[in-house]
Amino acid sequence: MSLSPSAAAPRETSECRRVAVDLGARSYDILIGRGLLAEAGERLAETLPGARVAIISDETVADLHLEALQEALARAGIAQSAVLLPPGEASKRFEVFETVCDRVLEARLERGDAILALGGGVVGDLAGFVAASVRRGMPSVQMPTTLLAQVDSSVGGKTGINTRHGKNLIGAFHQPALVLADTGLLDTLSRREFRAGYAEVAKYGLLGDAAFFAWLEENHGEVFSGGEAREEAIARSCAAKARVVAEDEFEAGSRALLNLGHTFGHALEAIVAYDGTRLVHGEGVAIGMRLAFTLSARLGLCAPQDAERVARHLAATGLPTHIADVPGQMPPAETFLDIMAQDKKVSRGALTLILARGIGEAYVERGIDRETLHGFFAEELAGGKTG
Repeated sequence: MSLSPSAAAPRETSECRRVAVDLGARSYDILIGRGLLAEAGERLAETLPGARVAIISDETVADLHLEALQEALARAGIAQSAVLLPPGEASKRFEVFETVCDRVLEARLERGDAILALGGGVVGDLAGFVAASVRRGMPSVQMPTTLLAQVDSSVGGKTGINTRHGKNLIGAFHQPALVLADTGLLDTLSRREFRAGYAEVAKYGLLGDAAFFAWLEENHGEVFSGGEAREEAIARSCAAKARVVAEDEFEAGSRALLNLGHTFGHALEAIVAYDGTRLVHGEGVAIGMRLAFTLSARLGLCAPQDAERVARHLAATGLPTHIADVPGQMPPAETFLDIMAQDKKVSRGALTLILARGIGEAYVERGIDRETLHGFFAEELAGGKTG
C-alpha cells in the first residue's frame, strides 16, 4: 500500500446543507448535497490540513467511486492509499479488522493522519473502529455511500465489529472529524438498498417527530425518486441524530431511543447469520419497528391504530414488516430471547427495549419480563403476517 501525493488544483464548490454535531472540542459538520465526492480533497484539507489518508472501502463501492475520490484527493495534494474489503456484513469481524490495522501501520500513517471510510455502514463501522484503535486514535472522515449510512451509521461515532455472540459487541465511541454525504452517490443504489436505508429515515419520525413521520407519509415517493425531498429527508434525519448525540454521546440515556427497532432487528440478523440475501440491516430495523409498536399496542401503551399506521407506511415503501417476510425457517421464541440477552444494551441482566406511547413518542423500557417477550414472539411466529 503506497502513498502518492499529487499537485492540487482549484475547483468550484457545490452548494450543500450543513448540519453541526455539537460536542465541544469534538464537534464536526455533516455536509449534505450532490457533488461532494469531487470536493472531498478540499473539504478534508480544510478540516485536517496536512493529513495523509488511508481510504477504506469495499470492492463494490470502489469499482463505482474510488477513482473519482482518489482524483479529488490528488487535486488537493493529499497523499493517499487504499485498502479494499470484500462487500457485506462478513467483513465486520476480527480477522478483517486485524488485516486493515496492519495495512494502515504498514503505510506508516501517523496519529495526525486520517482514515477515510468510503462505503456503507459495514465499511464505516469497521473503518471507524480502525481509526479509534490504530496508534490509540486517529482522525476519521466518513463518506457514506448508502442512504442508511448517510442518515445513521456515519453520524455519532459508534464503531465496531460483530462476533459470534451478536452484532457490534466489540467497538468504541470515536467521533469522525467530518461527514461528507454526497446524495448523488445514492443514484447507484439498488431499490432494495435504498428501501433499507429509508427504514432509518422513518425511525426518526417514529421515535420523536410525529410531524416528520406525517411528512414522510405524504412525500416518501419523492424521497425515493430523488430531488429536493430526498435531501430534505436526509438533512432532517441527520439533524435529529445530531441533537440526540449532542445530548448523550455515550448512550447513557436518551441516545438509546435511536435503537428503536434495532434490538429486534439485530436478533433477526444474527438468526440469519448476517446473510444479506435473506435480510439486510434496514429490513431488520423495519420489522423491528413494527414489532416494537405492535408490542406497545398489546401492552396498552399506544393505540392499535398507531401500530397499524406504522406497518402500513413501511409496507407501502416495500419494506418487510413481519418475521414471516424473512425467507427461510425461523427458530422458536426461546432462541430470539437468548440472542437478545446478549445485546449490548443489556444492563445487569435486564434487556432495554425502545417502545412507544404513540407515533413520535418513543421511550426507554427496562421492565419487560422474559415471559411476556416469550409469549409475544411465540404469537408472532405462529401468526405469520396477522396483527
